[in-house]
Amino acid sequence: MSATAPTNADVAVSGPGLGEPSAPAGGPGRRLSINLRQSGIYVAFALIVLLFSVLTDGALLQPQNISNIVVQNSYVLILAIGMILIIIAGHIDLSAGSVVAVTGAVAAVLMVEHDVPWPLALLITLVVGGLIGAWQGFWIAYFGIPAFIVTLAGMLLFRALTLTVLGNQGIGPFPDPVRTLANGFTEGYLGNVGLGPLGGADLFSLLVGIAAMAGIVLVQWRGRMARLGYQQTVEPLPLFVLKLALAGVVVMTVIVQLARFKNLPWVLILLAGLILAYSLLTSRAVFGRQIYAVGGNLQAATLSGVKVKSVIFWIFVNMGVLSALAGIIFAGRLNQAGPTAGNAFELDAIAAAFIGGAAVQGGVGKVVGAITGGLIMGVINNGMSLMGAPSERVMLVKGAVLLAAVAFDVWTKRRAGASR
Repeated sequence: MSATAPTNADVAVSGPGLGEPSAPAGGPGRRLSINLRQSGIYVAFALIVLLFSVLTDGALLQPQNISNIVVQNSYVLILAIGMILIIIAGHIDLSAGSVVAVTGAVAAVLMVEHDVPWPLALLITLVVGGLIGAWQGFWIAYFGIPAFIVTLAGMLLFRALTLTVLGNQGIGPFPDPVRTLANGFTEGYLGNVGLGPLGGADLFSLLVGIAAMAGIVLVQWRGRMARLGYQQTVEPLPLFVLKLALAGVVVMTVIVQLARFKNLPWVLILLAGLILAYSLLTSRAVFGRQIYAVGGNLQAATLSGVKVKSVIFWIFVNMGVLSALAGIIFAGRLNQAGPTAGNAFELDAIAAAFIGGAAVQGGVGKVVGAITGGLIMGVINNGMSLMGAPSERVMLVKGAVLLAAVAFDVWTKRRAGASR
């Protein structure tokens, strides 16, 4: 564990965001308010899953359906990781869907039309995504044009490039490794477990789930010990244990169901790696703390010596790379790159970030929160689809959930301000 004291960014990651009042030690009512903001998204997610499980007679939690939710929403979740960093920094990206489309087209042209080996083609596609992000980041960070305008222009520009490359037809099929990355599952390396409710579950998948849960417990425990070491307020031990136990039940339930179907989707393993890497970036790395500083108080960050323009530039480069990765996953899943790929993906990613707890003014948000927000959107989509609801009703519910999430954010800020 690092010996350095937590910074403001740490507080933003693990507690209230920048600009919010710190919690006085020993104030039970105050602690309840902060816990509500921190845990509200997870409680809401649990209630939504429970609601649709009842409404679909349990079909929502069937092994195949859980696997479908993960695979069908993987590209939006990847975009949500990049989008939450941009929103934390106080910006927005409206071009993500179009970048998904154009990078998917680039990958298809390289692999299908020019027979470029798929590893090299994937690398070139990611570089193209990074260059697109650099193009937009330059105009935003160094030329001072608002991100809303630059990425709105990018949305039109990169969609036009996609149509220019593909015309009105798709390009495919993709090589098997690319399709496996998007749709494939791990092999049964250690055989199956045939005991009771685990009947037929893949042993390797179960061990991966246990290892992941052990890692979560270790990280949470070390974080708690570090806060105690700095004499910060922490939640009571029974509540801490209860939250970890509930998280363990949820994680292992999902893993067992996946292990009983076709094992772990490769894209889930990719997502887990991204979540871990970006969670560490935002909570442990200097660059991550600078992102919170820029979004929380731009003037203070500048006076503190943070290279604001560089931070903004690189988060858009990062967004371009993640959009390219999402484009490869989406094209691989459909087995072709199409001119309409990625339509409205940016809106889903933005919604996931705000539902997951990002603040409208910037400076607040978590990678795990954005993933949870994306899963809430995915469960709503999937649950209402199982119920046979028309698309307009699905959009109505998703819009209401987004509005409720932002209203909750505004309400908690006003409540915090009134209590000062």
